[in-house]
Amino acid sequence: MADAGTFVWQTVARPPPVARAADKLPDLLQPDLDVVFVGTAAGLRSARFGHYYAGPGNRFWSTLYLVGITRRELAPDDDARLLDLGIGFTDLSKVGCGADDKITKDQLDLQRFERMLRVYRPRAIAFTGKKAASHWLKRRTTRIAYGRQPPSVGLPEVFVLSSPSGAARRYWRISSWRALADWLRATQPWRF
Repeated sequence: MADAGTFVWQTVARPPPVARAADKLPDLLQPDLDVVFVGTAAGLRSARFGHYYAGPGNRFWSTLYLVGITRRELAPDDDARLLDLGIGFTDLSKVGCGADDKITKDQLDLQRFERMLRVYRPRAIAFTGKKAASHWLKRRTTRIAYGRQPPSVGLPEVFVLSSPSGAARRYWRISSWRALADWLRATQPWRF
């Protein structure tokens, strides 16, 4: 035992970052969804509140309604209810959280994402921003167009959407979201 004048360092056991991030914003997935929205990582507010696209300036929920994917405007705390409508959520990183430029490549888990595709077999995946898509497609963001991507054998349809984040307002285009909604309506059955 140290005397009152001596400081003793003690190791404090902390849960690994992976467990903390995944516990705060777990995947919302089930087999045979119509579309899974895919982000790079949870935003800070989403991680704090445990709901997808929870930032105050995020356009995600209003855009779902504006393009006709939902029948009314929903809120972040409705995210789990969207499973009943055939909509799921995941992120490429379950370790980090924050803006895309704060997420490092070693925080991404592309193998986990690809396992998810094989297990749950969604009809489509929709990346909510070019950065997330660039990691998986292995292309620079400047070489990725918004909207539906060329088909790949054995994979679901892939869409790259304009980021709904308030931080990406200058890049906002609703047309890619409309393309997804139009495809969903044209390829029924869907549950909306």
